[in-house]
Amino acid sequence: MVLTAPEHEARTDSGESTASSVEEAFVALSAAAPEGWRVELIEGEIHVVPPANGEHEEIVSEVTGQVRDHRKDLGRYTGVGLRVPDASPTGKVVPDFAIAPKGSFGDSLEYHDPGAVMLVGEVTSHSTADNDRGPKLRGYAAAGIPFYLLIDRERKQAVLHSLPAGKRYTRKVEVDISQPLSLPEPLGFDLDTSEF
Repeated sequence: MVLTAPEHEARTDSGESTASSVEEAFVALSAAAPEGWRVELIEGEIHVVPPANGEHEEIVSEVTGQVRDHRKDLGRYTGVGLRVPDASPTGKVVPDFAIAPKGSFGDSLEYHDPGAVMLVGEVTSHSTADNDRGPKLRGYAAAGIPFYLLIDRERKQAVLHSLPAGKRYTRKVEVDISQPLSLPEPLGFDLDTSEF
């Protein structure tokens, strides 16, 4: 389900801005969402995403497990909220996984500054693929997250975006799923995509 905010900030009859109305709707939907559902505000649109299917979760588990096998000093976070301002006016997103030093999200906040994130990852689903390839890609780059790993199930590719500059990544490496994908330092290992 997608709810779209107006293009320009307007005022309601009561003088309230539509931007704050969208924020209030986002907060209300987040509170009311059934367990396992995600609510994100991306480029002015509220996205309510159902729980991921088993294949999606197996891929997330495989990627984060490989990171654990190679870098035990790093935390592997699933379901952590990030504030990514250029993804939307409030920039509240929940990536499929984020890799950051352990303890990076040890507070009680629901949405965190992405400064500690070394790599953020998304695994596409039919309902999220366009956001993963567009608004989130731009938002993660603008936030300065060094690496964005996209496992694109529909295109059967693993894509590593790096070298963020403005709202884009300047380097992109694609491999077919089943081929190894080199993750540069500070990760420093080849991701085995054959299990995807």
